[in-house]
Amino acid sequence: MRYTKTIWFKAFLALAAPCLLVFCKKPLSTASKKSAEQTKKGYPVIPLPATADTSMAYWKGIDTLPKAPVKPLSVSGEHDKFVLMDGYDLEPVLTDPKIQQPGAINFDGNGRMYVLELRSYMLDADSKGTLQPVSGISRWEDKDNDGVYETGGVFVDSLVFPRFVLPFGPDCILTMESNQNIVYKYTDTDKDGKADKKEFFCDDFGRSGNVEHQQAFLYWGMDNWLYSTVNPFRVRWTPDGVLRESTGSNHAQWGISHDDDGKLWFQGGSNGIPSYFQFPIHYGDYIVKEGNFEEGFEEPFGAAVLVEDMQAGMAAVKRPTGNLKRVTGAAGNDVFRGDRLPKELYGQYFYGEPVARIVRRIAQTKHEGLTTLRNVYQGEKAEFIRSTDPLFRPVDMTTAPDGTMYITDMYHGIIQEGEWTPKGSYIRYKIEQYQLDKVIGLGRIWRLRYKGMSRDKTQPRMFDESAAELVKHFEHPNGWWRDKAQQLLVLRQDKSVVPLLKEMVQSSPKLEARFHALWTLEGLNALEPEMVKGLMHDANPRMRNVAMWVSETLYKNGDKSFADEYKALAKDENADVVIRAIMTEKLLQVPNYKEDVKNVLAANQAEGVQLVGKEILEPPIVHAFFGRHNPNHTEEQKAMLLEGQKIYNELCSTCHGIDGRGTPVGEQLMAPSFVGNAHVRGHADYVIKTILRGLTGPIEDKTYEGVVMVPMKQNSDKWVASVASFIRYGFENEASLVSEEEVSRVRKATESQESPFLFDELIASVPMEAKYKPDWNVSASHSAPIKKGGTGKPSGAFTFEGWTSGEAQNPDMWFMVEFPEEKTITEVDFSSDDIRQGTFRNRLPSLKTHPRMLKIEVSMNGKKWKEVWAGPSHVSPNAIQFDPVQAKYLRFKQTSSDEKAPWIMKDLKIYELRALL
Repeated sequence: MRYTKTIWFKAFLALAAPCLLVFCKKPLSTASKKSAEQTKKGYPVIPLPATADTSMAYWKGIDTLPKAPVKPLSVSGEHDKFVLMDGYDLEPVLTDPKIQQPGAINFDGNGRMYVLELRSYMLDADSKGTLQPVSGISRWEDKDNDGVYETGGVFVDSLVFPRFVLPFGPDCILTMESNQNIVYKYTDTDKDGKADKKEFFCDDFGRSGNVEHQQAFLYWGMDNWLYSTVNPFRVRWTPDGVLRESTGSNHAQWGISHDDDGKLWFQGGSNGIPSYFQFPIHYGDYIVKEGNFEEGFEEPFGAAVLVEDMQAGMAAVKRPTGNLKRVTGAAGNDVFRGDRLPKELYGQYFYGEPVARIVRRIAQTKHEGLTTLRNVYQGEKAEFIRSTDPLFRPVDMTTAPDGTMYITDMYHGIIQEGEWTPKGSYIRYKIEQYQLDKVIGLGRIWRLRYKGMSRDKTQPRMFDESAAELVKHFEHPNGWWRDKAQQLLVLRQDKSVVPLLKEMVQSSPKLEARFHALWTLEGLNALEPEMVKGLMHDANPRMRNVAMWVSETLYKNGDKSFADEYKALAKDENADVVIRAIMTEKLLQVPNYKEDVKNVLAANQAEGVQLVGKEILEPPIVHAFFGRHNPNHTEEQKAMLLEGQKIYNELCSTCHGIDGRGTPVGEQLMAPSFVGNAHVRGHADYVIKTILRGLTGPIEDKTYEGVVMVPMKQNSDKWVASVASFIRYGFENEASLVSEEEVSRVRKATESQESPFLFDELIASVPMEAKYKPDWNVSASHSAPIKKGGTGKPSGAFTFEGWTSGEAQNPDMWFMVEFPEEKTITEVDFSSDDIRQGTFRNRLPSLKTHPRMLKIEVSMNGKKWKEVWAGPSHVSPNAIQFDPVQAKYLRFKQTSSDEKAPWIMKDLKIYELRALL
């Protein structure tokens, strides 16, 4: 064992104190004396909750003595509490008060560090104010190159618990807020260090609910796609717009990283362990049930923090250290790819366990295509980094431009969201006993270094370099430089370096450089099929795999000749190559792929091949993870979707493709892609009118080989509703289903349409969402304040955050919107929650919060009202349509009551008719 000596003596003393009680003849008396001494010092006695049963494992053996409050240490004081392996040290690079409650960091092409500051996280034990717009993203620079980031400040402020920060070119980042649905691009156009331009990047990206269960870590993969945790899809920037594709379910919460071959590694959260890492996530869900981790992997070996603040209670406490028995929280993973720490660390997996106050070092072994992870120090019952400071909260690990690893330490009292710290719970008792809720607004970022190895002092200046100079970085020993150079080349779309990239792919002595050059060619749309096919037969199986991965883009673009290459590689001698080949065949729906898989299973007994092959033939059932797109369809709706899929496959796929991306014909597509299509997932009338009456001509100035979408009015309302529902719900649109009644309404309204619509004509006739703006005056008769679980503002109804009356429903309740100018309104949509009562230990039946009976009225002056709709609403969602009507005021009135349930509305959408504007 190798530890920093200055810590071990203090740790021994901390361990010894509670152990001495065991040898006392009268431990109760001694405990009483200690309690009296502590009380005399002013430490409060915290009584156990009345519901606490100390005979149960949850409370059994709890230490109830008065405790000195845990207080924050200076940066140097915290440094002295670290327990490190011999030769390693941590040094601060950026600390409070310059930053507050950092959750993650990222670097841009000039080496400037962006810090995600979650300033509203757990400011008290009830998590009040979590969704207040006080968080932000700051940017920092080490101008004097002394290793400390001394210059900088806020880049974007007044954010609601931002989910991630991704640098996206010079002076530009991507981020989004909690309980929102849109990713925005923020740019500093005047070079003053603060973003002054906000632009839409993509939508349908978020979810609502607990901030620990929402998507995070937008991450640029080596394949030029952007991935996030939780979300089972990926997006991609192109010069023509943002693409979207479905993926497997990554089951991650806070952290994504990738290795030298580009495989993504997703970090689990509440389970305390890595989540999806066996195979590339874009192939779908492949479940390895056993052998992912070496036996004992889930046992952490933290230092003596003593506070025993575990959500699961005393059953989770390891004594005498007061630490965890089993990992329970994890965050901020990194496959370390730097060059200024010992070589043995390169390619290994690191992540933080902030509940145990440790950073774990994980090694990988591979056998027959499957990976097993092990804690490097498991046999020594230790961890790579530990601390005896209860406030050490490692939440992000990052390979830095200087070749070392940076550790983001939130340095915070509570590291558990308020939903799990209710009054009466064990963890709430510990929070109050040690006054952990008082430690807020701090944060430190540390550099891990090793004796005899200095950091790389070369400061990146990629924004100032030519494209050819960026290509040279592909041979850099630090993976950060390679990744960033590729990203910037793809964003620049400078094809002058294509010859240089082709030469590097073929001749570079460094395999990693060849990978990046190949993916850059893919990102520049400059791949040559014959070159890729040649690489698929490279002597190195890693190159064969990466070339096969790259080839998927060519296959999707219409080059089906790669099917023969996949079939050949399915017979490769390397298990990893075989697994990739059959997963690729399945993903691309290569003709007769199931027969190929059956032949592979008969010929190749490698464990990984057998597992993947069998799951291709019989896919596992994978449930949504913190999903918002998981509706409870009725049996009738499920049958309608199946019928719609059948119609689509038989008829529509010829032009639109089996995968909905459009069938390629030379340089064009037969028809537009349905995947993540804003028009398709917008108002249902767009799809219904197109199917019934047809569509011809350019669409948004883009022409298609198919030219005309043939009218299909001869089919029944049920037929149209089925295929429209399948298209709207599928292909990553996840929009509402279409009813026969809606089709009937549109059919009657468009009877005079004798020829196919022109796009501009069609789009003008479809209701358009009137996006909420701050100058709308939104009010309500009742609104629950934040301290009672509401948003405190009726305008919250237009977000996932929602608005609630805060009181039981009654006929006096109303919700009103006043527009700055009159609108032609024709529909309103909203959702309501199905909420649970009681704490996690006392579940009661759920409450339906939709308004029981509703009346919708409009007015031009706020005095004289006209009723446009009345009736019962539904549990969720609600789409209420009515004849187009002019209005400056829109009012919802509750006309019934419920003795228990409040009225909740969220994700409210108001549709206006464009044709009458």
